[in-house]
Amino acid sequence: MLPAAHRLRVSGDFTLVQRRGTRISRPTIIVSALSRPELPTRVGLSVGKSVGNSVVRHSVSRKLRHLTRPHLADLPRGTQIVVRALPAAAGADSAQLDADFSKALAELGRKGITS
Repeated sequence: MLPAAHRLRVSGDFTLVQRRGTRISRPTIIVSALSRPELPTRVGLSVGKSVGNSVVRHSVSRKLRHLTRPHLADLPRGTQIVVRALPAAAGADSAQLDADFSKALAELGRKGITS
């Protein structure tokens, strides 16, 4: 579980990060990131109906929540991240999702979003 202070909750925050942030696509997820130094580092998950039924969506959400938590300490203060699951995430295991998320964060680092 992500600590409450590190969760994006308001739809306006999700929209802001997805519209103004840098977007990185991987086979199972799309990661959008935006630097807002006045806020704490926060992560939001978006797992839509295209991923699968309720059971599948919740399973993917749990996997994504579990793999994002260790990366919070590595991100600079104010980094806002939205992880959107793609339909391929339904058939992916935790290792594949973690590899895609780690590669997306590395690419964001090269673009100057994270340090």
